Amino acid sequence: MAELKTRPTGGAREVKAFVAAIADPAQRADAEALLKLMRELTGQPPRLWGDSMVGFGSYHYTYASGRDGDWFPVGFSPRKANLTIYVLAGFDRHAALLGRLGKHKTAKSCLYVKRLADLDLAILRRLLAGSLAQLGQQ
Repeated sequence: MAELKTRPTGGAREVKAFVAAIADPAQRADAEALLKLMRELTGQPPRLWGDSMVGFGSYHYTYASGRDGDWFPVGFSPRKANLTIYVLAGFDRHAALLGRLGKHKTAKSCLYVKRLADLDLAILRRLLAGSLAQLGQQ
């Protein structure tokens, strides 16, 4: 069975350095805003996962195949093309909120946005809080 390659690599200090090193000032400001929002929602400190993902909290999962692992319930990564917001619970139960969120794209558990300014942040907060509640994390 394959091991999950992406693991926690650092704590709050490493996250602070990672965010401070983001070259684009607008993207850095978005990352700082997400740090604040996700910390408020989870009550957890940020952790660096791999070399470019910031996650909050920990969730243990087990697939029907028996494979299991740990992942963060919510997090983000400032990528070149998009700001990726990770929502472990996915979006199936949140279609109504997604319709009011603003300009975005989704994949299974990823929300892709150019800038937070493109979103209704109150709706993003509700979406993230709903996802955390779905996982029993809030």
